[in-house]
Amino acid sequence: MRVWPGRPYPLGATWDGSGTNFAIYSDHATGVELCLFDSPTSKKETHRIKIREQADMVWHAYLPDVLPGQLYGYRVDGPYAPAEGHRFNKNKVLLDPYAKAIARQTNWADEMWGYRVGDPKADVSFDRRNNARFAPLAAVVDEAFTWGGDRRPNIAWCKTLIYEMHVKGFTKLHPEVPENQRGTYAGLGSDAVIRYLKNLGITAVELLPVQEPLDDRHLVERGLSNYWGYNTLSFFAPAARYASVSAAADVVREFKTMVRNLHSAGIEVILDVVYNHTAEGNHLGPTLSFRGIDNASYYRLSPEDPRYYMDYTGCGNTFNMRNPRVLQLIMDSLRYWITHMHVDGFRFDLASTLARELHEVDKLGAFFDIIHQDPIISQVKLIAEPWDLGEGGYQVGNFPALWSEWNGKYRDCIRRFWKGDGGVVSEFATRFCGSSDLYEWSSRRPHASINFVTCHDGFTLHDLVSYDHKHNEANGEDNRDGADDNLSWNCGVEGPTDDPAILELREKKKRSFLATLLLSQGVAMLLAGDELGKTQGGTNNAYCQDNEISWLDWNLTPEQESLLKFTRAVIAFFHEQPVFHRRRFFHGQSIRGGEAPEIAWLDPSGGEMSDDSWTTGYVRCLGAHLLGGKIDVDDHGEWLCGDNILLLFNADHVNIIPFVLPQTAEGDGPWELVIDSAQEEIEDDVSLSDSYPLQPCSMVVLRSRVQNNNESIL
Repeated sequence: MRVWPGRPYPLGATWDGSGTNFAIYSDHATGVELCLFDSPTSKKETHRIKIREQADMVWHAYLPDVLPGQLYGYRVDGPYAPAEGHRFNKNKVLLDPYAKAIARQTNWADEMWGYRVGDPKADVSFDRRNNARFAPLAAVVDEAFTWGGDRRPNIAWCKTLIYEMHVKGFTKLHPEVPENQRGTYAGLGSDAVIRYLKNLGITAVELLPVQEPLDDRHLVERGLSNYWGYNTLSFFAPAARYASVSAAADVVREFKTMVRNLHSAGIEVILDVVYNHTAEGNHLGPTLSFRGIDNASYYRLSPEDPRYYMDYTGCGNTFNMRNPRVLQLIMDSLRYWITHMHVDGFRFDLASTLARELHEVDKLGAFFDIIHQDPIISQVKLIAEPWDLGEGGYQVGNFPALWSEWNGKYRDCIRRFWKGDGGVVSEFATRFCGSSDLYEWSSRRPHASINFVTCHDGFTLHDLVSYDHKHNEANGEDNRDGADDNLSWNCGVEGPTDDPAILELREKKKRSFLATLLLSQGVAMLLAGDELGKTQGGTNNAYCQDNEISWLDWNLTPEQESLLKFTRAVIAFFHEQPVFHRRRFFHGQSIRGGEAPEIAWLDPSGGEMSDDSWTTGYVRCLGAHLLGGKIDVDDHGEWLCGDNILLLFNADHVNIIPFVLPQTAEGDGPWELVIDSAQEEIEDDVSLSDSYPLQPCSMVVLRSRVQNNNESIL
């Protein structure tokens, strides 16, 4: 086979229409071989090509005879010296870190370890067996795709509503999705699913990891899988497990088609990405890719003993963000998903880990500097999970400009409020208004707060109001896994019940949670299935449950249909009212220069909350009066005008509280009832008196219509 010198850039396998350039980075390697395979079932490579060219620690070669579809891997030679941080083993076929498509999955066998499994010397021993028939393989791909007139929706942050979902779990049981497309990218991009998402009213889907993950051996041997996918093997390749096709190149095209279809409906695609660690685990993990290519460059090793890894993630290793080539890999991956796959943003798992240049979290680290100056990455939505497991890792409120954050303090406070805990009304008001205490100090806006009550990690909303204790028995770990998610309550009976009073109370609490979340300032994130009352039977750590525990059941009960209808109504009201689309924090006075404040917090007498009211330990009832009229100015200098909104909250579990309604301004319409979470639906033309009877554990929304005036301020 002909071999030419080729180029050191771009990294990975790049087909140029005539042949393929291969380039791989390894600082400490003494030799690199390119291995070509005929098919996924091949037990050994058909060609083993020694790469002789090296520039700036990048080994490269050009093969004019290699076309798209070619399967390949690498063998990398160098010292096997774990005590010095080196774990080269040329007996192992390794996956290209820049692989764009995975043609063969990992087949677990002891040969996949660089050391002899079971040897008393553990990882200090050396395994000489060939793993060629078990190793994951990459495929050369042709990036050409007919995008047509695809355009990113570019939804303004203040109008964004995120829907966190799992590609497979959402569509696996969907009766309107063609059977061969259920659980796949094609299923998510199908007409039935897009119609559902549009009718619901969300503006963006946030997909649990779709970069090629690995199922841990211990899970596979127990008949389980790494269902959530937070165990990345390849940062460029879309996960083949979610495709309805088998050819590696077709997987890439199916993902692109899904994105194009969602975009055509005005729905953005945000990816949950895991750059903080890889699937190779700790020092006893397998040798799949990075470890065998250059362990000391790709991973954070212990300064005291490089045999071991720094583990800020709880997953065995930490990616080495201090190495410029590792940073380059992450930035190249992000740009690839934006430019080639057309995604609209990212949610970074355990993002605090990415900021650790030494040991402490450094919010001005190189990772953020590079992203902020990048003309491509800086233009999409960037969301941080602002914590990791290391010292000082909880960084809610401390990420720099451009970043939004999963607001864990919002989640905890809203749960405590609706649980009925005392002493939280002041924080509740702050969280409801966008958490200015966390973000305004650094000149960030309300959209910096990604508000959520539930997410994939923890109870579903239904289980939150139905269980006091986790039930993770199906994971086979004696229920020891998963956090004690006990900022919840069980309404008197834990789990399933036939008691109509308890069932009604649970439904009411779910509606109160949903209305609070969807109408808070900031950006709401709704967990897929919460609008349907999805249950996982008390499982709050379903990471390995690729089955009916995790999949959405579309056979809805009347109660589930009712909850879905309620959620759609609240979301429609959110989109209708500019008062919920503010791009800045409340500051007491109206933007239009009037005397009335933008927001006034009220007690049940209809008067403003006093200082004593905020500090009284067991206040559970309050209201928020949001001024309508000219709310804000859009990008074209036009006023955004909306109605006056009155939101009333009663977290008391027992008492009905009459809430005196404030007088409406002269010329504005009377108060109209829009939402009452104590009711499944609101009748038209409800007659209101001077006060409204707030039911226990309920939220009420009223509006007073304001004459719109869209005059320009320019």
